[in-house]
Amino acid sequence: MKRKIIATALTLTLGLSGLSAAIPQTTIAASLDEQLNDVKKKQSKNEQELKEKESELADVHAEQEDVHADIERLDKEVAETDNQISTKENEINKTNEEIDQLKEEIAVLEDRIAERDKLLKDRVRSMQQNGGGTVDYMEVLLGSKDFGDLVERVLALNTIADQDKKILEEHKADKLSVEEKKAEVEDKLASLQDKKAELEALKKELDAKKAEKDKLMKALEEEEGELHNHMMDLNESAELLEAQEKAVQQEIKRAEEAARKAEAERKAAAKAAKEKAAAEAAAAKKAKNSSSSNESSSKSSPAPAPAPAPAPEPSGSAIFSKPSAGPITSGFGSRWGSMHEGIDIAQGGEVPIKAAAAGTVLKSYHSSSYGNVVFITHSINGQMYTTVYAHMKNRAVSTGQSVSAGTYLGSMGNTGRSTGQHLHFEIHKGGWNASKSNAVNPMNYLR
Repeated sequence: MKRKIIATALTLTLGLSGLSAAIPQTTIAASLDEQLNDVKKKQSKNEQELKEKESELADVHAEQEDVHADIERLDKEVAETDNQISTKENEINKTNEEIDQLKEEIAVLEDRIAERDKLLKDRVRSMQQNGGGTVDYMEVLLGSKDFGDLVERVLALNTIADQDKKILEEHKADKLSVEEKKAEVEDKLASLQDKKAELEALKKELDAKKAEKDKLMKALEEEEGELHNHMMDLNESAELLEAQEKAVQQEIKRAEEAARKAEAERKAAAKAAKEKAAAEAAAAKKAKNSSSSNESSSKSSPAPAPAPAPAPEPSGSAIFSKPSAGPITSGFGSRWGSMHEGIDIAQGGEVPIKAAAAGTVLKSYHSSSYGNVVFITHSINGQMYTTVYAHMKNRAVSTGQSVSAGTYLGSMGNTGRSTGQHLHFEIHKGGWNASKSNAVNPMNYLR
């Protein structure tokens, strides 16, 4: 069987060799040219596809820039809507106060009207009992004893008439005032309902803007394959680095001044302690009775108490306070296929963000990635650190400002590339850089 296969193969080989020999050289050359052209066409096609891919990539980058611009726009609109909601809530509170005030005024008027009603009823009842409800003026006048009595009676009648008229006018004015204030209350209640409706509309608008932003963030996440990359463009990085140089110089001065102040306080405390010890020793010596003066003279005076040692500077790595309340929802390290150079702290409601340590504000601004963000430079035990507080609702400090530990920086928010209210917090041992090579795990540095 094997011999048959070998024989068949030899026969086919000899046949093909003979066929090849029979093909003209010009045909082979034309075939090679055709293959070469085909290769060139494929290369050209590949180059075209490559250009198309590059163009598509540029379009994606352009789309992402548009998305970033939309996110920044939405952040501003959300902030404006928040302010409008706060204004509307203040208007509603003020209207409620005005309504309460009007109700109090109406109650006072109604009490006065009720008292006056009682007075008028008593007056009418008295008039009815004394003459069928009317005063006989002629009888009063003719009953005068003399001219003086007549004048007094006339004046009395005029006074009574004036008082009656005044009571009736006041009564009428108070009733009119009550009606007007009740109408004003009705108007304000209607206005209050309108304002509440406007408030609800603003809240719905706010929710819609937040939903739109979340949708954009989701689309951006799908395109980039990562949500929290916190990448910055070259201009933003350059501005940060320039600001950092100034902040470091300012922070060195602040730290030196703080050290001088602490040293002065330590010396003052030591001096006060020494003077106190000397005074106590003098008082003890004076208190000794004269009979033991010879014995006490042979003994050495008690040495003053040593000055207290200065409090040691914080040592170890736990040198920062937690910047906000709330649980840690995302830690430091690899996340979604990339590095997360900080921790996320999340909590609902109005959550204040505070400086983790004393320092100098390197930069306070709105970033397309970090949203409302504050960078702070710190000098602690001779080591420089940089802390980052991102995605805040607002910013309460400015670039170049010196802050103490616990200074209010702003409130927890959802600005920038963020899909929910939280604080993104970073610690860099040394200066900040675009590659974030100095980033350290904040959990190892928090007290």
